[in-house]
Amino acid sequence: MVKIGIVLGSVRQGRNGEAVANWINDLATKRNDKAEYEIVDLAEYKLPFLGAAVPETEQQEAEEAIKAWSEKIASFDGYIFIAPEYNHAIGGAFKNALDYLNPEVNNKAAGFVGYGSLGGTRAHENLRLILGELKVADVRTAVTFSLMTDFEDFSKFKPADYHENNANEMLDQLLSWSGALQTVRQ
Repeated sequence: MVKIGIVLGSVRQGRNGEAVANWINDLATKRNDKAEYEIVDLAEYKLPFLGAAVPETEQQEAEEAIKAWSEKIASFDGYIFIAPEYNHAIGGAFKNALDYLNPEVNNKAAGFVGYGSLGGTRAHENLRLILGELKVADVRTAVTFSLMTDFEDFSKFKPADYHENNANEMLDQLLSWSGALQTVRQ
């Protein structure tokens, strides 16, 4: 049994990511794999900017948020990163959250589900660079939702049927790699 965190990497008001995370979670859990899935919403962790001064009155809350984020992410064998594309990359809050991690994610696997004008593909490429430094093995197949064709009025999620094939292929790769990397971590 592997544990997979579905990490919702946007904290913006009115974000489309919740519908995308729920879609991939529903699809994954219906497969009856030897896997457990959990959605992790970055917006629930009030992480300070790494290296920024934190007022003394907020330090305990900041430390608790950092610890909770670290422990939650460490509890998984692999990840599905829901990565919207902002300015040809991942959003700043998501990058900041990843900067708090290192040993928690080493020798684990990741798959990508993105959305944006080009399906989030440039955010995926950005993530590949970041995760390479964190010793995370990312799988080849990604799921890419276009704001123009998979969202009505850019906000109501209506994915095309063909995305299920990519999602299933990504999940097959992710589960295989996550299981194999368990032995590396032991």
